Amino acid sequence: MAAKVLVIEDEEAIAQLLAYNLEKEGFTVRVAGDGDEALVALEEELPDLVLLDWMLPNVSGIELCRQLRARPNTRELPVIMLTARGEEEDRVRGLDVGADDYVTKPFSMSELVARMRAVLRRSAPALAGDVATFADIVLDRQQCRVRRGKRDIHLGPTEFRLLDALMQRPGRVYSREQLLDRVWGQDVYVEIRTVDVHIGRLRKALNRSGDRDPIRTVRSSGYALDETYGN
Repeated sequence: MAAKVLVIEDEEAIAQLLAYNLEKEGFTVRVAGDGDEALVALEEELPDLVLLDWMLPNVSGIELCRQLRARPNTRELPVIMLTARGEEEDRVRGLDVGADDYVTKPFSMSELVARMRAVLRRSAPALAGDVATFADIVLDRQQCRVRRGKRDIHLGPTEFRLLDALMQRPGRVYSREQLLDRVWGQDVYVEIRTVDVHIGRLRKALNRSGDRDPIRTVRSSGYALDETYGN
């Protein structure tokens, strides 16, 4: 599953250039032109990483980063700041307010993508490459294969995407609504209980008699992958 990136950049030409090149690299990109638009986008769907321009109209990137770190749902959201301000004190200021990395303009796309993948490896390792692992489960995105231990797991396309979503952030509880958005998409109407049906199918495929169930149901909240659950 592609990592979702929110680009917050008020210069349209730069925003379009970033979106075009990042989509070529396999990312799913959404663009916001200012802080207010970015906050609306974040309320609608949390990305996996934010590219944040320092010089934004109305609310600066520094202030927006400070706000993200103060909110419970975005406190751990990876943020890379983009700016023409290359002085050491500016870099320190950006990192002090909570940015995970700091890239000065002009920059090469190859360097930016490398830094993005490095941040993702720390925050969500399963998003950084074609193969994701959790306990004894291995998911290969390129070959669309799943193994548990020494046996192949045969999943339908929806169950594959559902497992991929859960493996991106082990331990994190995803609500049914979040899983609907990530697996089925925001533009598709699907009954909320459809998630429960596909979780049931995924469990049946993953678990043989005596296997530990890696999927934890959180009452009234949703589902998570849990190393200790089912022991």
